[in-house]
Amino acid sequence: MTRARVLLRAAAAATMLLSAALLPSAVASAEQPFRVPEQVSDLTGALDPSELAEVQSAVDSLYDQQGFRLWVVFVDDFSGQAATTWGDRTATISDFGDRDVLMAVATEARAYTLNVPQALASISDSEISELEQSSIEPALREENWAGAATAAATGLGKASSTSGSGSAGLWVAVGVVFLIVVGAFAFTRLRAKRRREDALEAAEQLDGSDPAAFAALPLDVLDERSRALLVETDEAIRASADELSTAAGELGDAAARPFVDALDGARRALSEAFAVRQRLDDAIPESPDDRRQMLMEIITSCSDADRRLDEKVAEFDEIRNLLIDADARLDALTRAHVEQTARLDPAAATLASLRERYDAAVLTPVAQNVDLAREQLALADNSIDDGRDAAAQPVGHQGPVVAAVRTAESALSRARSLLDAVEHADGDITAARDGLPAAMEDARADIASADRLSEHGGDPLAAARAAVATALDHAQSRGSQDPLGTMNALVAADAELDRALAAAAQSKEQDDHARARLDRDLGSAQAQVRAAGDYIGARSGAVKVQARTRLAEAERHVQAAQQLAATDAPRALQHAAAALSMAAQASHLAQADVAEWEATQRPRHSGGFGSSSSAGGVLTGVLIDSVLRGGFSGGRSYGNRRGGGYGGFGGGPRSFGGSGSSGRIGRSSGGRF
Repeated sequence: MTRARVLLRAAAAATMLLSAALLPSAVASAEQPFRVPEQVSDLTGALDPSELAEVQSAVDSLYDQQGFRLWVVFVDDFSGQAATTWGDRTATISDFGDRDVLMAVATEARAYTLNVPQALASISDSEISELEQSSIEPALREENWAGAATAAATGLGKASSTSGSGSAGLWVAVGVVFLIVVGAFAFTRLRAKRRREDALEAAEQLDGSDPAAFAALPLDVLDERSRALLVETDEAIRASADELSTAAGELGDAAARPFVDALDGARRALSEAFAVRQRLDDAIPESPDDRRQMLMEIITSCSDADRRLDEKVAEFDEIRNLLIDADARLDALTRAHVEQTARLDPAAATLASLRERYDAAVLTPVAQNVDLAREQLALADNSIDDGRDAAAQPVGHQGPVVAAVRTAESALSRARSLLDAVEHADGDITAARDGLPAAMEDARADIASADRLSEHGGDPLAAARAAVATALDHAQSRGSQDPLGTMNALVAADAELDRALAAAAQSKEQDDHARARLDRDLGSAQAQVRAAGDYIGARSGAVKVQARTRLAEAERHVQAAQQLAATDAPRALQHAAAALSMAAQASHLAQADVAEWEATQRPRHSGGFGSSSSAGGVLTGVLIDSVLRGGFSGGRSYGNRRGGGYGGFGGGPRSFGGSGSSGRIGRSSGGRF
């Protein structure tokens, strides 16, 4: 190789190195090449537990029978790189040896790579190509991820075991692989059907008024559930309309109005749902997102219709039962009316006794109670009579009994409360007068506590304090004239202040705890940021933009935490935690970048970079300009790996190395286990 070609290749390699270090990642969520931790690494959730076990079993069987390892990786995409390039770099970072095969699948980008070392001579190029075309790619096109991986493991094993046995052995291996793929495909279809049935059963238990509960359902399951809900809701409305039509004559227009309104509202909601269904069924196609939104509208509308009817079920049943048991209910009301009427004279006597002992102002809350109770009892008596007249009417004309019974019940309840207040007045006034001084002291103590916690309680605490102060002033000026009224007002205001104080105390406790943690956590964050910065600074030539971005973000969070430390400890603590996390990510990414860089700089048997000091200079960023000017002394060539893919990616050189290379970057033998 001429010196000009050596310099040209060195310059090209340096340019690629500099571009990788300076250009940002094209897709924030893309998966960069990484060190594969396990033989089956599913970073996208493509495999369920049973499929993961199936693939692991196939990988283990391959190693037990043939003595080489298959590493299976599922990612979203290859970060904008060619599938073969991504596979080469991942194999390099993972220190794969001559007996390590990598199968990487980008499920979202729909690309894959099968990375087979050249040293694995028992598998020919034609066998690899046949395996990809007949087994792996058909399964991948059907998104049968587990089937593709197991087909790869089985096919590699067959190719290795039948090598040199002639075309008959090859065809037998191909046939076996085909049968396995077909069986895996059939099994996957059956499992998908069972999953769909389970999803439909689970969907029936979800709350239709909560769209978030349906967000994870597949589109076909959502569609079938919406169809079932339309039928169920339509049947419920028809049944409700029939029953209400029968009962409306008995109830009368006024009593039936709430149920008619509920039924009309349910019908409107169902009509809207059917309109959306019609749009889905017409000849105009919708996008998947639009279709999901329209299906959710159907489910929500049906749920709204059901809710309107369900809200009136208890009330409707109560009215129907009242009509059936009208005579018994009216008899019970008559007995209650007699009982309350018998309390009028004793209550009047009690009130007269209270007037002899207390000022008129003290008795203001109960002074008119006996007269008001007498009026309510008269109203109840008239309503009971009206109810008996309505109950005597023929079936279908008894609707007024409902209003009569409810009016009588309400009047009797108010009369009972009025007379109870008179009977309890003496004890209540005495208790209020005796307890008012202690209540006022409690209020003063709570006001003092509110002043101490004012910076933690905000507006709610300030408003509650002001209300207690007003009630306390009123108790001091009017407590002797109206002990019961002032006591009740003071107790109610103080209860609100107690709730506000509890919230303020909790806020103070949280703030104190945050301040206690802040010094420790902020110090840890600063140390982590400093360590990450030192590491990146010492290896700047190899560290890419992602690590630098995380470090800059960590430094920003540290500054924010320092600024907020004195005024908002909880927020400062959040920034310190974020800084710690970002600095750790920066360190991890930087270490990965350096490991990748070092792997590409290791010398080969047939030549390499001129000196370790030159490589160290590039690592620290000092000799980048020298690289660009062709300052390397050795040569480098491609060779000794095979690969394939689909979606526009094909074969070609798969790794660096001279004529004596084993086929793995940076390793002449051995591997991982």
